[in-house]
Amino acid sequence: MWPYTLAEEHVGKTHRGKGLKDQARHGRTVCPVCKRTAVKVVYEVTVKDKTVKVCKTCKASIANGKMQKEVEALVPAS
Repeated sequence: MWPYTLAEEHVGKTHRGKGLKDQARHGRTVCPVCKRTAVKVVYEVTVKDKTVKVCKTCKASIANGKMQKEVEALVPAS
């Protein structure tokens, strides 16, 4: 009868509203991977031991193994 479990009731809200008030432009800027403008760039992805902030769709694509060329271009080879 109840479709949700107790764990699904309390979803974190770190990337919405109050958690973004202290960031510049409330976390909205240009995504370095897909180059979309005015999107929330608050998700951190580790690439070659460096942390890069990307948008939500790029985070999901990177986690699924896509956009590898674009991500590797962000971090210069040393």
